Amino acid sequence: MLEDHTTAAPWPAAYPTGYAVVDVETTGLARDDRIVSAAVYRLDARGDVEDHWYTLVNPQRDPGPVWIHGLTSDVLKDAPLFSEIAQEFSARLADRVLVAHNAVFDWSMIAREYARAERTAPVRQRLCTIALSKELGLPLPNHKLASLAAHFGVEQQHAHHALDDARVLAEAFRPSLHAAASGGVRLPLLECRPLTEWSQSPATPRIGHQAQHASYGQGSWRPSRKRPPCPYPNPGRYEDGKPLKQGMRVAFSGDTSVDRELLEDRAVEAGLHIATSVSRLTSLLVTNDPDAGTSKVVKAKAFGTPVVDEAAFGQLLRDVAPAQVVSDG
Repeated sequence: MLEDHTTAAPWPAAYPTGYAVVDVETTGLARDDRIVSAAVYRLDARGDVEDHWYTLVNPQRDPGPVWIHGLTSDVLKDAPLFSEIAQEFSARLADRVLVAHNAVFDWSMIAREYARAERTAPVRQRLCTIALSKELGLPLPNHKLASLAAHFGVEQQHAHHALDDARVLAEAFRPSLHAAASGGVRLPLLECRPLTEWSQSPATPRIGHQAQHASYGQGSWRPSRKRPPCPYPNPGRYEDGKPLKQGMRVAFSGDTSVDRELLEDRAVEAGLHIATSVSRLTSLLVTNDPDAGTSKVVKAKAFGTPVVDEAAFGQLLRDVAPAQVVSDG
């Protein structure tokens, strides 16, 4: 049984008044990928479940990794389009903090779908349960949802099914929330910035026997903004076989399969510093083409800067070591 972390201590007045625990399954990770299913568990201020909702979504294209989410074109061909469920989705999100595991990904996918539908999601803040588990110092072997669930004794019944993943996360979030409240932990809330533009090609038919990729323009993905400075000192270069450490300076070069800004957001949320160029202080260069003649690759070779590809970086992001605290003596 999960321990009830409710204590005599007053509930923090600054905590949100409600949460929407969200999970979406998608056709992939890139900027033109689509949502194929979505689930929302609405929770009250103390994390108790109020209700839940689930829907399939016709992505208007190939469903992608069926072996992961199990949703084939035949299953999705009669599902509603996102524009047809956007109003109901909005009702579930309205005036709540969006909670998700690796929340920057779920929010990015949701924000793009709303932009395509020429709407704006009614949510202003998000909370990543990976970030919260780090704030709480939970002794997890990694930051997978399965590990968080196991820590709190929550049983996963159908991994990568949006409704079950949202249920598992809701059940694991409640004790996390109570632990944060009793420990006076400030919740790691981040702003949700809606996309401001989307240039869409002519309408794409619902998927069917002639499933095809939607061809959307690049548009303006999110307002340009200056990132806040990394709060951690640079611990030096990345060492092969060891985890990344908070404060490391990471540079990117060349094309990435995942939207570059999404990758950068993930890195920032993990406590890394995004470097716009390569210098002797750069901890790591991420590139899918280490033989390219770009200035960053050339400098990395000259300085002996470690280089990894996007896939390896994605693995490393799952378990970034905390910044080393320097004691006074």
